Amino acid sequence: MKIKVCGMKDPENIKEVAGLSPDYMGFICYDLSPRYVAALPPAVLEALPQSVYRTAVFVNEDAGKINLLVKEYGFNAVQLHGGESPEFCQALRSKVTVFKAFGIDDAFKFDQLNAYAGYVDYLMFDTKTEVHGGSGKAFNWDTLNNYKLDIPFFICGGLSLDNLQKVKQIKHPAFYGVDLNSRFETEPGMKDITKLREAFKILRD
Repeated sequence: MKIKVCGMKDPENIKEVAGLSPDYMGFICYDLSPRYVAALPPAVLEALPQSVYRTAVFVNEDAGKINLLVKEYGFNAVQLHGGESPEFCQALRSKVTVFKAFGIDDAFKFDQLNAYAGYVDYLMFDTKTEVHGGSGKAFNWDTLNNYKLDIPFFICGGLSLDNLQKVKQIKHPAFYGVDLNSRFETEPGMKDITKLREAFKILRD
């Protein structure tokens, strides 16, 4: 199972998390988020191990701005959390790995994802909120039984030490990884290394 730690913004904390060898680290480039990276020096990301995919998170951002930040920070991947079209996603895939995020609730229509087949690398299933994630709440994972595509997906939203064992029991063939964020923080953007270390042990056992 792949592990992504999202919402990083403090240089020293970024270095500490990188020491746990996550597969992906997420940096939120959305200025309405409390985890917004703001003026993070590009050298902080350049110092990360090559094995860590540096992922930029955007919400309805202009393609020109995305490409500019990808080049400036050396991002390997982008995670799109807004209403981005399949064509918009496809245009970025020649440069980076593309995650497309969707907010899930019990009424979510999984057939709307069909249009993204062949246009994205991964899907990100988050808890549906008004503020594009970061709720700290989990959605009903049983709804994933309605997902029939073979695009690999990550689960995020409300993951914590209390439910990671249950996550490991999900047997969907396209389930690829988890995204750890708000329930592993001491404050927005600052990860609790002790909690993360325990989470990594649970997930990688």
